[in-house]
Amino acid sequence: MCSMEKIASCEISFIPINSGQYLKDIDRVLDIIRDSKLEYNIDILSTTIRGNKNKVLNLISTIYNDLDSQCDFTMDIKISNICGCKG
Repeated sequence: MCSMEKIASCEISFIPINSGQYLKDIDRVLDIIRDSKLEYNIDILSTTIRGNKNKVLNLISTIYNDLDSQCDFTMDIKISNICGCKG
């Protein structure tokens, strides 16, 4: 049975640019994701996140705002409104 809330799936690849501490920057992003209490899966090139649409979008904003003053970066983000529970 599907949840009544709108679920979003998201894939994020965070890439620090010209950072002398790029592993620390990536670890900070992973800490933010872990603290979000959303369902996530950390893989070698990206992290997938699944949960309430507003919480997922909030997470992306939190990552951006938190790391904006720490380093230059790019984030490749894919978002889907398909939760996999329709049927």
